[in-house]
Amino acid sequence: MSRTKNRKRKTAERGCDASQTSPSAVEGGHRVAATIGIGVDLVKIPRMREVITRWDERFLRRVFTDAEIAYCRARRDPVPHFAARFAAKEAAMKALGTGLRLGVRWRELEVRRERGQAPRLLLHGRSREIGLARGGRAMLLALTHDGDYALAQAMLVADEPHPDPAAR
Repeated sequence: MSRTKNRKRKTAERGCDASQTSPSAVEGGHRVAATIGIGVDLVKIPRMREVITRWDERFLRRVFTDAEIAYCRARRDPVPHFAARFAAKEAAMKALGTGLRLGVRWRELEVRRERGQAPRLLLHGRSREIGLARGGRAMLLALTHDGDYALAQAMLVADEPHPDPAAR
């Protein structure tokens, strides 16, 4: 079994319990971040297409930042990218434990992706305040879209992610 697969298997077996893992814990020479909250969301791409067709700019400007709109519109078919970002915002609200309550607004949750980099979810305004108050320091994000679905997983963690020291 490869080293990476073995590490993933051990991580899955070990699990992650925020009450047992301190933000500065070191395990096997790797820093382990405490998980504060996890959220997952699935969006039907055809439904997102219908919403954008019906509401167009009104919907886009209410939910997405200018940078997110520009990123998606630069793609051949922007709708799967909008759907993935919408799922990311929903997943992030679940990870924060708020939904659209406590003054959190759609545009305060921003997905950014630089060329060649993994997407990041940035918190602004009230969502950032809530994340910090809950002990979170970063929101990790995974996005995918295929066929009729877009999926996002967001994880609020106590430490900023650090690159693997072995990769240096």
